[in-house]
Amino acid sequence: MGKMNIMWTYVILAYTLFWVLVLALCGTASMVFHASPLTMRILSDITAWSPTFAVIILFRKLKPNTKFMDFLKDCFNGKLKITLFLISGLIMLGGTCSTVAIVSLIEGKPFKNYFSLGGYSFIASFFLSLFSGPTGEELGWRGYLRPEMNRKYGFLKGSIIQGIVWAFWHTLLWFIDSEFLDWRIIIYVLSNVIVITSIALIMDIILEMEENLLYSIWIHFCFNLPYSFLKVGISYYAVMCVIFPLLAGVLYAYYLKVTPKMMITDDEKKKKL
Repeated sequence: MGKMNIMWTYVILAYTLFWVLVLALCGTASMVFHASPLTMRILSDITAWSPTFAVIILFRKLKPNTKFMDFLKDCFNGKLKITLFLISGLIMLGGTCSTVAIVSLIEGKPFKNYFSLGGYSFIASFFLSLFSGPTGEELGWRGYLRPEMNRKYGFLKGSIIQGIVWAFWHTLLWFIDSEFLDWRIIIYVLSNVIVITSIALIMDIILEMEENLLYSIWIHFCFNLPYSFLKVGISYYAVMCVIFPLLAGVLYAYYLKVTPKMMITDDEKKKKL
């Protein structure tokens, strides 16, 4: 199979595994065994590993000339910089908090009213959030798919297509794990597609600076964790459609500005070597 064919085969398998696991694993646990909310959350975390399972299943076809351990090393070989962790984390948390602040002003409610500890302790929510999408999805979407998309389509177009693929992978959840099943579903779906695509671009920019999946895992985690505590309506998702594309656009403009300087620095390092 050609590179493009196997790339899209990977996408189809990642979708299929996720949807089958959600319906078979979570559906059976809920409808047959009436599993507890905590059990359902753990099973949901397992389904989030579908993109990684797909990489493992197809790896010999995805990377026929590469050993799996070498692939893993390449995914995590970039330098870890505190500044990049701080900037990317602040972008995610700042985007969420600023969205809540705007909704708070629009609806005339106190900021704190939009947060609640929920059914789990902070520690439980922390680990449940960490071991779901952040650690389960990134090896697939950013470790394998991002470089393939960028090589084929270029950085910006590849990031957008990758973001759309990532967004629609969640389609099943939009209808079975959402309270917005009336006209609000339109805003909810549009918000998910726009915001997830924006986050994909933010991740890709950071990874262009340093090729290490710990950055995208961190970004994913900083976006997901607040949802363990948020109590929001459809207005929140409507405002997100503006905030996150704006953040991605500002970061992309900065990236374009500093890219030539980064290339010059890299060339100087090569000359010294």
